[in-house]
Amino acid sequence: MVESPRALAPYKRIAAEIRARIDSGELQPGDRIPSVREIIRSEGVSTATATRVAAVLRADGYAESVPGVGTVVVKPRKLTTGPDRLTIMRATGTGFREGERTEILGAERVAAAPRVADALGLEEGASVVQRRRIYYDGTGVVTLSTSWLAVELAEAAPELLEAAPLPKMTFGLIEERTGRRAVRRRDVVAVRPVPEDLAERLEMSAGTLTLTMANTYWDQHGNVTEYAEDFLGAGRELAAEYDLQ
Repeated sequence: MVESPRALAPYKRIAAEIRARIDSGELQPGDRIPSVREIIRSEGVSTATATRVAAVLRADGYAESVPGVGTVVVKPRKLTTGPDRLTIMRATGTGFREGERTEILGAERVAAAPRVADALGLEEGASVVQRRRIYYDGTGVVTLSTSWLAVELAEAAPELLEAAPLPKMTFGLIEERTGRRAVRRRDVVAVRPVPEDLAERLEMSAGTLTLTMANTYWDQHGNVTEYAEDFLGAGRELAAEYDLQ
């Protein structure tokens, strides 16, 4: 169950409300966030609680301290992962956050490399569908993502072999045409060198170490539907927050 804002600790609630003002555009990069004194006065909380608000915003990448000015808003470089896009697509019908766009770099049949064959449960060298796309937002490259799928899926959804955006992304298209719904995933995060063939698109030098995420998706029958690898753009972060009970 997701906590309502009022169920959060006071400093978390106040920070969440300020983040919402940043996300909505009410507070812009460079604007000063409420000071400790202002938070104490408006929220009726202790100095210790008010002080933690700015610390949370800085840790989340929404603010930074500027000498002589205080804590000001910065534009966070959000990362939208494959699992994020699945959640967004199911909630909104599109897999994009506001301000994001995609460019499809290719869609074709290729021979499965060993890691791809292992993930999809196929023989090495088997024919698979490979789709490659790059995502951008207002600050540059978000991620370069490559997906591999069993070639028989293209029989039910020939659009998978077209170098064009899919209206419901791979997840939605596969579910619509085959009834196979992605219900489980595994994420593997690693630091890997940027391959030479992706370097220019990622605006990095080949061999530069960067964060990557590999995702494997299973359907309701326990069969793999898709394996994907994302190379994150420069300056992107992976972050997760959990309540510890």
